[in-house]
Amino acid sequence: MPGNSFGTLLKVTTWGESHGPSLGVVIDGCPAGLEVSLEEIQQEVDRRRPQDGSVSTTRKESDTVELLGGLFEGRTTGAPLAFLVRNSDARPADYESLRNVWRPGHADQAYELKYGRRDHRGGGRASGRETVCRVIAGAVAKKILGEDVQIIGHTIQIGEIRSETFDVQEISKNILFCADADAAKKMLNLIQLVRDEKDSIGGIIEMLIRGTPAGLGEPVFDKLSADLGKALFSIPAVKGVEFGRGFETAIMRGSENNDTPGKTNNAGGILGGISNGEEIVIRVAIKPASSIGKEQQAVKKDGSDTTVTITGRHDACIVPRAIPVAESMVALVLADHLLRQRAIKNS
Repeated sequence: MPGNSFGTLLKVTTWGESHGPSLGVVIDGCPAGLEVSLEEIQQEVDRRRPQDGSVSTTRKESDTVELLGGLFEGRTTGAPLAFLVRNSDARPADYESLRNVWRPGHADQAYELKYGRRDHRGGGRASGRETVCRVIAGAVAKKILGEDVQIIGHTIQIGEIRSETFDVQEISKNILFCADADAAKKMLNLIQLVRDEKDSIGGIIEMLIRGTPAGLGEPVFDKLSADLGKALFSIPAVKGVEFGRGFETAIMRGSENNDTPGKTNNAGGILGGISNGEEIVIRVAIKPASSIGKEQQAVKKDGSDTTVTITGRHDACIVPRAIPVAESMVALVLADHLLRQRAIKNS
Protein backbone atom coordinates (compact mmCIF):
# COMPACT_ATOMS: atom_id res chain seq x y z
CA MET A 1 0.00 0.00 0.00
CA PRO A 2 2.06 2.98 -1.24
CA GLY A 3 1.11 6.53 -0.28
CA ASN A 4 1.81 6.31 3.44
CA SER A 5 4.80 8.67 3.37
CA PHE A 6 4.78 12.46 3.03
CA GLY A 7 7.44 15.11 2.51
CA THR A 8 10.75 15.63 0.70
CA LEU A 9 13.60 16.41 3.11
CA LEU A 10 11.38 15.95 6.16
CA LYS A 11 9.67 12.65 5.41
CA VAL A 12 6.87 11.25 7.55
CA THR A 13 5.52 7.69 7.37
CA THR A 14 2.51 6.55 9.40
CA TRP A 15 1.26 3.03 10.05
CA GLY A 16 -1.49 1.23 11.97
CA GLU A 17 -5.26 0.89 11.91
CA SER A 18 -8.19 2.24 13.88
CA HIS A 19 -8.91 -1.00 15.76
CA GLY A 20 -5.53 -2.69 15.51
CA PRO A 21 -3.14 -2.98 18.46
CA SER A 22 -1.35 0.32 17.83
CA LEU A 23 -0.46 3.13 15.46
CA GLY A 24 2.87 4.81 14.86
CA VAL A 25 4.93 7.30 12.92
CA VAL A 26 8.50 7.49 11.65
CA ILE A 27 9.96 10.96 11.00
CA ASP A 28 13.11 10.98 8.88
CA GLY A 29 15.22 14.02 7.99
CA CYS A 30 14.85 15.90 11.26
CA PRO A 31 18.04 17.91 11.92
CA ALA A 32 20.26 16.66 14.74
CA GLY A 33 20.45 18.61 17.98
CA LEU A 34 16.82 19.77 18.02
CA GLU A 35 15.42 19.89 21.55
CA VAL A 36 12.25 17.77 21.65
CA SER A 37 10.38 16.45 24.68
CA LEU A 38 7.68 13.83 24.95
CA GLU A 39 5.75 16.24 27.17
CA GLU A 40 5.50 18.82 24.37
CA ILE A 41 4.42 16.18 21.89
CA GLN A 42 1.84 14.83 24.33
CA GLN A 43 0.37 18.31 24.78
CA GLU A 44 -0.26 18.56 21.04
CA VAL A 45 -1.74 15.05 20.87
CA ASP A 46 -4.06 15.79 23.81
CA ARG A 47 -5.58 18.70 21.85
CA ARG A 48 -6.79 16.17 19.28
CA ARG A 49 -8.45 13.89 21.84
CA PRO A 50 -12.25 14.10 22.29
CA GLN A 51 -13.07 17.06 24.51
CA ASP A 52 -16.75 16.44 25.20
CA GLY A 53 -19.03 13.48 24.55
CA SER A 54 -21.81 15.80 23.39
CA VAL A 55 -19.68 16.72 20.37
CA SER A 56 -17.08 14.00 19.94
CA THR A 57 -16.79 10.25 20.15
CA THR A 58 -16.99 8.62 23.56
CA ARG A 59 -14.10 6.31 22.70
CA LYS A 60 -11.61 6.75 25.54
CA GLU A 61 -8.06 6.43 24.32
CA SER A 62 -5.25 7.85 26.46
CA ASP A 63 -3.19 8.43 23.29
CA THR A 64 -0.04 8.11 25.37
CA VAL A 65 2.94 8.72 23.09
CA GLU A 66 5.84 6.28 23.42
CA LEU A 67 9.33 6.98 22.05
CA LEU A 68 10.95 4.17 20.06
CA GLY A 69 14.07 5.94 18.81
CA GLY A 70 15.78 9.06 17.48
CA LEU A 71 16.08 11.05 20.73
CA PHE A 72 18.99 11.00 23.16
CA GLU A 73 19.19 13.17 26.26
CA GLY A 74 16.29 15.28 25.03
CA ARG A 75 17.72 16.11 21.60
CA THR A 76 17.37 14.60 18.14
CA THR A 77 20.31 12.51 16.98
CA GLY A 78 19.76 12.85 13.23
CA ALA A 79 18.45 9.28 13.08
CA PRO A 80 14.80 8.64 12.24
CA LEU A 81 12.41 9.51 15.05
CA ALA A 82 9.87 6.79 15.83
CA PHE A 83 6.82 7.01 18.06
CA LEU A 84 4.06 4.61 19.06
CA VAL A 85 0.48 5.05 20.32
CA ARG A 86 -1.35 1.96 21.57
CA ASN A 87 -5.07 1.37 21.06
CA SER A 88 -6.54 0.52 24.45
CA ASP A 89 -10.27 1.07 23.85
CA ALA A 90 -10.76 -0.54 20.46
CA ARG A 91 -13.99 -2.48 19.97
CA PRO A 92 -13.75 -4.32 16.64
CA ALA A 93 -16.86 -6.34 17.52
CA ASP A 94 -18.90 -3.16 17.00
CA TYR A 95 -18.18 -3.50 13.27
CA GLU A 96 -18.69 -7.23 12.76
CA SER A 97 -22.15 -6.73 11.25
CA LEU A 98 -20.57 -4.43 8.66
CA ARG A 99 -18.04 -6.95 7.36
CA ASN A 100 -19.94 -7.40 4.10
CA VAL A 101 -21.61 -3.98 3.91
CA TRP A 102 -20.37 -0.85 2.15
CA ARG A 103 -21.32 1.95 4.51
CA PRO A 104 -22.74 5.16 2.99
CA GLY A 105 -20.20 7.98 2.80
CA HIS A 106 -17.25 5.80 3.80
CA ALA A 107 -14.25 4.50 1.85
CA ASP A 108 -15.41 0.88 2.16
CA GLN A 109 -16.31 0.38 -1.49
CA ALA A 110 -13.25 2.25 -2.78
CA TYR A 111 -10.84 0.14 -0.67
CA GLU A 112 -12.59 -3.07 -1.69
CA LEU A 113 -12.43 -2.21 -5.37
CA LYS A 114 -8.77 -1.15 -5.17
CA TYR A 115 -7.28 -3.91 -3.00
CA GLY A 116 -9.85 -6.70 -3.22
CA ARG A 117 -10.15 -6.67 0.57
CA ARG A 118 -10.48 -4.18 3.40
CA ASP A 119 -10.22 -3.79 7.14
CA HIS A 120 -13.85 -3.27 8.13
CA ARG A 121 -13.00 -2.42 11.77
CA GLY A 122 -13.79 1.27 11.85
CA GLY A 123 -12.35 1.88 8.41
CA GLY A 124 -8.81 0.66 9.06
CA ARG A 125 -6.30 3.04 7.46
CA ALA A 126 -9.12 5.28 6.21
CA SER A 127 -10.16 6.08 9.77
CA GLY A 128 -9.52 9.47 11.34
CA ARG A 129 -7.76 7.53 14.12
CA GLU A 130 -4.67 7.52 11.87
CA THR A 131 -4.35 11.27 12.28
CA VAL A 132 -2.92 10.93 15.79
CA CYS A 133 0.33 10.03 14.02
CA ARG A 134 0.23 13.28 12.04
CA VAL A 135 -0.14 15.34 15.21
CA ILE A 136 2.94 13.68 16.69
CA ALA A 137 4.90 14.53 13.56
CA GLY A 138 3.46 18.04 13.51
CA ALA A 139 4.71 18.65 17.04
CA VAL A 140 8.23 17.88 15.86
CA ALA A 141 7.77 20.08 12.79
CA LYS A 142 6.72 22.99 15.00
CA LYS A 143 10.00 22.62 16.87
CA ILE A 144 11.88 22.90 13.57
CA LEU A 145 9.93 26.05 12.68
CA GLY A 146 10.65 27.65 16.04
CA GLU A 147 8.58 29.99 18.17
CA ASP A 148 8.60 32.82 15.63
CA VAL A 149 6.17 30.88 13.40
CA GLN A 150 2.64 30.73 14.84
CA ILE A 151 -0.07 28.47 13.42
CA ILE A 152 -3.46 29.52 14.77
CA GLY A 153 -6.34 27.21 13.91
CA HIS A 154 -9.92 28.01 14.86
CA THR A 155 -13.50 27.09 13.95
CA ILE A 156 -15.24 29.78 11.91
CA GLN A 157 -18.38 27.88 10.90
CA ILE A 158 -20.54 24.94 12.00
CA GLY A 159 -23.48 24.29 9.70
CA GLU A 160 -24.97 27.68 8.86
CA ILE A 161 -23.62 29.38 12.01
CA ARG A 162 -20.53 31.48 11.33
CA SER A 163 -18.29 33.40 13.74
CA GLU A 164 -18.41 37.18 13.43
CA THR A 165 -15.60 38.28 15.74
CA PHE A 166 -12.03 37.12 16.35
CA ASP A 167 -10.52 36.97 19.82
CA VAL A 168 -7.43 34.77 19.82
CA GLN A 169 -7.67 34.36 23.60
CA GLU A 170 -11.13 32.83 23.25
CA ILE A 171 -9.93 29.89 21.12
CA SER A 172 -8.62 27.91 24.06
CA LYS A 173 -11.66 28.66 26.23
CA ASN A 174 -14.24 26.52 24.41
CA ILE A 175 -14.23 22.95 23.10
CA LEU A 176 -14.86 24.08 19.52
CA PHE A 177 -11.69 26.21 19.39
CA CYS A 178 -13.84 29.10 18.20
CA ALA A 179 -12.58 32.69 18.49
CA ASP A 180 -16.12 34.03 18.91
CA ALA A 181 -17.67 33.16 22.30
CA ASP A 182 -21.25 33.94 21.26
CA ALA A 183 -20.99 31.96 18.04
CA ALA A 184 -19.42 29.04 19.92
CA LYS A 185 -22.50 28.75 22.15
CA LYS A 186 -24.81 28.71 19.14
CA MET A 187 -22.61 26.15 17.39
CA LEU A 188 -22.66 23.87 20.42
CA ASN A 189 -26.45 24.05 20.61
CA LEU A 190 -26.67 23.11 16.94
CA ILE A 191 -24.30 20.16 17.35
CA GLN A 192 -26.26 18.85 20.32
CA LEU A 193 -29.49 19.15 18.33
CA VAL A 194 -27.91 17.20 15.48
CA ARG A 195 -26.61 14.53 17.87
CA ASP A 196 -30.11 14.13 19.35
CA GLU A 197 -31.32 13.48 15.81
CA LYS A 198 -28.64 10.76 15.46
CA ASP A 199 -27.01 12.79 12.71
CA SER A 200 -23.78 14.74 12.17
CA ILE A 201 -22.74 18.14 10.86
CA GLY A 202 -19.71 19.74 9.23
CA GLY A 203 -18.10 23.16 9.17
CA ILE A 204 -15.12 25.31 8.24
CA ILE A 205 -11.84 25.91 10.03
CA GLU A 206 -9.45 28.75 9.39
CA MET A 207 -5.71 28.79 9.93
CA LEU A 208 -3.64 31.93 10.28
CA ILE A 209 0.11 31.36 9.94
CA ARG A 210 2.16 34.24 11.25
CA GLY A 211 5.90 34.70 11.02
CA THR A 212 6.47 32.49 7.98
CA PRO A 213 9.78 33.42 6.33
CA ALA A 214 9.51 34.79 2.80
CA GLY A 215 10.78 32.54 0.03
CA LEU A 216 9.29 29.17 0.97
CA GLY A 217 7.94 27.18 -1.98
CA GLU A 218 9.52 25.49 -5.03
CA PRO A 219 7.94 26.37 -8.39
CA VAL A 220 6.60 25.05 -10.51
CA PHE A 221 5.20 21.78 -9.19
CA ASP A 222 6.12 22.10 -5.51
CA LYS A 223 4.52 25.45 -4.90
CA LEU A 224 3.89 26.11 -1.23
CA SER A 225 0.15 26.39 -1.85
CA ALA A 226 0.17 23.14 -3.87
CA ASP A 227 1.94 21.20 -1.13
CA LEU A 228 -0.27 22.72 1.56
CA GLY A 229 -3.33 21.80 -0.46
CA LYS A 230 -2.15 18.21 -0.86
CA ALA A 231 -1.36 17.97 2.85
CA LEU A 232 -4.75 19.27 3.90
CA PHE A 233 -6.70 17.23 1.37
CA SER A 234 -5.00 14.10 2.71
CA ILE A 235 -6.90 14.56 5.98
CA PRO A 236 -10.07 12.44 6.16
CA ALA A 237 -13.25 14.51 5.76
CA VAL A 238 -11.57 17.53 4.10
CA LYS A 239 -13.63 18.57 1.07
CA GLY A 240 -12.37 22.06 0.28
CA VAL A 241 -9.29 24.26 0.75
CA GLU A 242 -8.88 27.94 -0.10
CA PHE A 243 -6.14 30.53 0.38
CA GLY A 244 -6.73 34.19 1.11
CA ARG A 245 -9.95 35.36 -0.51
CA GLY A 246 -10.17 31.95 -2.19
CA PHE A 247 -13.35 31.28 -4.17
CA GLU A 248 -14.46 34.85 -3.57
CA THR A 249 -11.86 35.96 -6.13
CA ALA A 250 -14.01 34.41 -8.86
CA ILE A 251 -16.40 37.37 -8.59
CA MET A 252 -13.76 40.06 -8.06
CA ARG A 253 -12.12 42.40 -10.57
CA GLY A 254 -8.37 42.34 -11.01
CA SER A 255 -8.23 45.86 -9.64
CA GLU A 256 -9.86 44.59 -6.45
CA ASN A 257 -7.89 41.37 -6.11
CA ASN A 258 -4.36 42.51 -6.95
CA ASP A 259 -2.29 42.96 -3.79
CA THR A 260 -0.12 45.94 -3.00
CA PRO A 261 2.86 44.52 -1.04
CA GLY A 262 2.60 45.35 2.62
CA LYS A 263 -0.88 46.88 2.26
CA THR A 264 -3.32 44.13 1.19
CA ASN A 265 -3.26 40.33 1.44
CA ASN A 266 -5.99 38.93 -0.79
CA ALA A 267 -3.60 36.18 -1.91
CA GLY A 268 -3.29 34.90 1.64
CA GLY A 269 0.48 35.20 1.99
CA ILE A 270 1.50 33.15 -1.05
CA LEU A 271 2.26 34.55 -4.51
CA GLY A 272 3.60 32.49 -7.40
CA GLY A 273 3.62 29.53 -5.05
CA ILE A 274 6.14 31.26 -2.75
CA SER A 275 5.54 32.75 0.69
CA ASN A 276 5.91 36.54 0.67
CA GLY A 277 6.22 37.09 4.41
CA GLU A 278 2.60 38.13 4.88
CA GLU A 279 0.19 36.19 7.08
CA ILE A 280 -0.80 32.93 5.37
CA VAL A 281 -4.58 32.50 5.48
CA ILE A 282 -6.14 29.10 4.80
CA ARG A 283 -9.72 27.90 5.19
CA VAL A 284 -10.67 24.22 5.16
CA ALA A 285 -14.15 22.73 4.66
CA ILE A 286 -14.87 19.63 6.77
CA LYS A 287 -17.73 17.33 5.80
CA PRO A 288 -20.17 15.83 8.33
CA ALA A 289 -18.94 12.57 9.86
CA SER A 290 -20.18 9.66 7.76
CA SER A 291 -20.93 7.37 10.73
CA ILE A 292 -24.35 8.29 12.07
CA GLY A 293 -27.04 6.56 14.10
CA LYS A 294 -29.83 7.15 11.59
CA GLU A 295 -30.95 4.25 9.45
CA GLN A 296 -29.54 4.64 5.92
CA GLN A 297 -29.71 2.86 2.62
CA ALA A 298 -26.58 0.79 1.95
CA VAL A 299 -25.22 -1.83 -0.44
CA LYS A 300 -23.67 -5.19 0.34
CA LYS A 301 -20.50 -6.51 -1.29
CA ASP A 302 -22.62 -8.78 -3.49
CA GLY A 303 -24.49 -5.73 -4.83
CA SER A 304 -27.74 -6.31 -2.99
CA ASP A 305 -29.54 -3.50 -1.20
CA THR A 306 -29.78 -3.29 2.57
CA THR A 307 -30.21 -0.78 5.35
CA VAL A 308 -27.66 0.05 8.00
CA THR A 309 -27.58 1.80 11.34
CA ILE A 310 -24.03 2.60 12.43
CA THR A 311 -23.48 1.65 16.05
CA GLY A 312 -20.33 2.31 18.05
CA ARG A 313 -18.85 5.63 19.18
CA HIS A 314 -18.72 8.47 16.70
CA ASP A 315 -18.41 12.24 16.47
CA ALA A 316 -21.46 14.42 15.89
CA CYS A 317 -19.02 17.05 14.60
CA ILE A 318 -15.37 16.36 13.80
CA VAL A 319 -14.46 19.98 13.06
CA PRO A 320 -12.72 20.82 16.36
CA ARG A 321 -10.73 17.57 16.36
CA ALA A 322 -9.60 18.31 12.80
CA ILE A 323 -7.95 21.59 13.86
CA PRO A 324 -4.83 20.10 15.53
CA VAL A 325 -4.48 17.73 12.58
CA ALA A 326 -4.71 20.56 10.03
CA GLU A 327 -2.22 22.63 12.03
CA SER A 328 0.15 19.66 12.05
CA MET A 329 -0.03 19.13 8.30
CA VAL A 330 0.65 22.83 7.75
CA ALA A 331 3.63 22.65 10.12
CA LEU A 332 5.03 19.62 8.28
CA VAL A 333 4.84 21.36 4.91
CA LEU A 334 6.38 24.59 6.23
CA ALA A 335 9.18 22.74 8.02
CA ASP A 336 9.93 20.66 4.93
CA HIS A 337 10.10 23.76 2.75
CA LEU A 338 12.20 25.59 5.33
CA LEU A 339 14.75 22.78 5.20
CA ARG A 340 14.65 22.85 1.39
CA GLN A 341 15.20 26.60 1.39
CA ARG A 342 18.15 26.25 3.73
CA ALA A 343 19.62 23.63 1.41
CA ILE A 344 19.29 25.96 -1.60
CA LYS A 345 20.93 28.84 0.26
CA ASN A 346 23.46 26.50 1.91
CA SER A 347 22.68 28.08 5.28
